[in-house]
Amino acid sequence: MEIKTIGLACDHAGFPLKKYVIQYLEEHGYPYKDYGTYSDMSCDYPDFGHALAEGIESGEVYPGIGICGSGQGISMVLNKHNGVRAGVAWEPEIARLIRQHNDANVLVMPGRFVDNKTAAKIMDEFFKVPFEGGRHQRRVEKIPAVKE
Repeated sequence: MEIKTIGLACDHAGFPLKKYVIQYLEEHGYPYKDYGTYSDMSCDYPDFGHALAEGIESGEVYPGIGICGSGQGISMVLNKHNGVRAGVAWEPEIARLIRQHNDANVLVMPGRFVDNKTAAKIMDEFFKVPFEGGRHQRRVEKIPAVKE
């Protein structure tokens, strides 16, 4: 995966894991842009998920990482945007598959269910595994919402 600047977004439940993600990115020399939240105070994941998705759509960031408690809510928000393919991964093999088969450009992790050690392995897979293309390409091309 060609990394530009990694976009980050989380809610309060994802904030502790996002702090670790930032540490990981800095240790690996990856540039990032943090779209929030910036504390563990209760907040609404759509506010930060939409901001990250807009960053992906505009080309300001690529790829992205989203985190909320279950991973599901922020993933739903991210996937409302054409050009965003967010996949939830809670173990490294899933991160590998969402890259290989789905060309995921946003990794979503469930902050309440992934520890730091597992998150590092998930990110290792997500960043190193390329999209396979081939039969998967035509499937990915069918993902964008139909415009009327």
